[in-house]
Amino acid sequence: MEKCNLDHSQTDVLNKFESQKEFLPKTLLKEIESFLHQEQSQLDVNELFHLLKKYDLARNEVKEERNKKLETLLNK
Repeated sequence: MEKCNLDHSQTDVLNKFESQKEFLPKTLLKEIESFLHQEQSQLDVNELFHLLKKYDLARNEVKEERNKKLETLLNK
């Protein structure tokens, strides 16, 4: 995944989540919502943003890889 030097705001991540919600596995939705309503480090917020970015356009193999990374991030 590409590295970005831009810090994303909580609002950016919430908006990205809302735009990708219908494409994400149902099992991750509540976990992501819970994660977003807790204070997180900027590093974790940025990582979540990039895992969600263009999720809908990703190939299935990429989605599976992102899902694993999401689970790891959400279960820190």
